[in-house]
Amino acid sequence: MSDAEADLVILGGGSGGYAAAFRAAELGMSVTLIEKDKLGGTCLHRGCIPTKALLHAAEVADSAREGEQFGVKSTLEGVDMAGVHKYKDGIVTRLYKGLQGLAKHHQVTFVEGSGTYVGGTTVEVDGTRYTGKNIILATGSYSKTLPGLELGGRIIASEEALQLDHVPKKAVVLGGGVIGVEFASVWASFGTDVTIVEALPRLVPNEDEFASKQLERALRRRKIGYKTGVKFTEAKQDDNGVTVTLESGETLEADVLLVAVGRGPNTAGHGYEEAGIQLDRGFVVTDERLRTSNPNVYAVGDIVPGLQLAHRGFQQGVFVAEEIAGLNPSPIDEAGIPRVTYSHPEVASVGLTEAEAKEKYGSDVEAFTYDLGGNGKSQILKTSGAVKLVKAPDGPVVGLHLVGDRVGELIGEAQLIYSWEAFPEDVAPLIHAHPTQSEALGEAHLALAGKPLHVHG
Repeated sequence: MSDAEADLVILGGGSGGYAAAFRAAELGMSVTLIEKDKLGGTCLHRGCIPTKALLHAAEVADSAREGEQFGVKSTLEGVDMAGVHKYKDGIVTRLYKGLQGLAKHHQVTFVEGSGTYVGGTTVEVDGTRYTGKNIILATGSYSKTLPGLELGGRIIASEEALQLDHVPKKAVVLGGGVIGVEFASVWASFGTDVTIVEALPRLVPNEDEFASKQLERALRRRKIGYKTGVKFTEAKQDDNGVTVTLESGETLEADVLLVAVGRGPNTAGHGYEEAGIQLDRGFVVTDERLRTSNPNVYAVGDIVPGLQLAHRGFQQGVFVAEEIAGLNPSPIDEAGIPRVTYSHPEVASVGLTEAEAKEKYGSDVEAFTYDLGGNGKSQILKTSGAVKLVKAPDGPVVGLHLVGDRVGELIGEAQLIYSWEAFPEDVAPLIHAHPTQSEALGEAHLALAGKPLHVHG
């Protein structure tokens, strides 16, 4: 006999877990939410939110340093990391208190402790068993490293990078994906000499090749070094620094080495495999309705193969709660999940890359790129970049890719266009306020609809 029962038991209180808990409670279910750390998980406490706070502080540093180009006499005296952390931690604390208040409002039973799935629909925490009519597994992810590369000392992951009490003079970032590029951008704005090392041929390799080229050009202008298509072989550290050796034989000296080679599924040690949950390379295998191999057991978030994004986990949590409630929600279109790299400049995308579209639809795929040089607000912000549209043959727009400062704020409209399966002719008549960067989306669709206005050539 179980010690406690509920309609729904959730293991993991990150974005996916708490979203499922709140939505299930709204739908009349009793919910037990188990979390070994703090409600909000990695995203709130050690990921999305604190990282973006650092990125905003970095933007302020750049503005102070570059004020003269706007006619404002300002100088950057330095970066007070204690002050930066106070600002960052204050944001996290406020959001954390808000989440705790929402949990109480929804009457979610919160259990603090490390849970083990013991089979059926039961999770055990410190000897107490919690059984639900359904279970959701939402245990998130961890920072990966490479074989033979041990984290510690001057070799750090993103969690440690968020807590550094000083600005490194020199840093090597191992990994040119989202996390690596964002931290490289922060440190460069703070005055660090940064070099990114990426084994694949280009930075942000999951993005459209156009976006990689635009970003690489911008990073060169910012004097951020990067080496692509080269593999790491060794790192040695002492009291004075860390030496990174590449497969080419080249060595790089730095104060810190940030290991940003991705995140792994946090499934070990929770009893999943032992209790019959099917795994693949550590990830929980699910169907399109996020059901695992065990009856009435679902999985959401970073432990499910696919994009490891907080908003993906959040939406999956909502989806599963509604699925359990019998609302029959539509399956989530993975390609329709917006993606943003919050560097300077930002990279934002939704839908298919041009290469993916050609693989799916053939070589007659259309693509059009609109340069932000023709956008008034982008010129006011002094940002370079572009908007690229990818269109299926005789079909809708299937991919939207943006590069430039603040373009992450445009991805909402881009997602609507993709999800709407809009043709360029559908978007072209829409009125975009002037001057805004959203006009770039309008101009790109006007051009693809055969009536370009602010387009040269």
